[in-house]
Amino acid sequence: MNGVHDMGGMHGFGPIEPERDEPVFHARWEGRALALQLAAGAWRKWNIDASRHSRELIPGPEYLRMTYYEKWIAGLIELLVQTGLVTRTEVEKGRPAPGTTKAVPPLTTAQVPDLLLSRGVQYTRDVQATPRYKAGDRVRARNIHPTGHTRLPRYARGHAGVIRHDHGVFVFPDTNAHFLGEQPQHLYSVRFEARELWGETAPAQDAVHLDLWDSYLDPA
Repeated sequence: MNGVHDMGGMHGFGPIEPERDEPVFHARWEGRALALQLAAGAWRKWNIDASRHSRELIPGPEYLRMTYYEKWIAGLIELLVQTGLVTRTEVEKGRPAPGTTKAVPPLTTAQVPDLLLSRGVQYTRDVQATPRYKAGDRVRARNIHPTGHTRLPRYARGHAGVIRHDHGVFVFPDTNAHFLGEQPQHLYSVRFEARELWGETAPAQDAVHLDLWDSYLDPA
């Protein structure tokens, strides 16, 4: 979607400074945030695209202020409330409503190691879908401005690239995030020259590869 949530290619945030010997979690609560995400997701009340979109709905100023796992928690709370797993009052008070029946969790402690080591839910689909493009075709990313979820980054919209590889058929995130159907279609690796994206001041040897669905592309 449009907004501060689509931060790829945006200027003004300063240099990226990798942390040497960065730990997996900087604080114990971050690990708990990941655990909550896995445990709640096991109810299968939403999908990965809906989960991503829940974080895109965080107000811009709050989104820029929050850390990575704070965004996860904020998005998760909204999903829990929307799907009826908890109420807003229960979240605010931090305890279940009187008389609530305790549900049996679908994810047990014993299942967690296998879940973390697995590839998770697969979003490839074995369906017949005719690809619109092949390797070597020149395409242009559509200049769309959706109010909902999309995986087409703003900095690539309207720019031309070349198909490098067809990954096969995958669930389309723009509809899947809003429970409007999977609409499976071909997903391609598309190469964009840096100067095509950011102008002549970009290094001539640089390029970006983006995985983009059929619905994002037009012939160039």
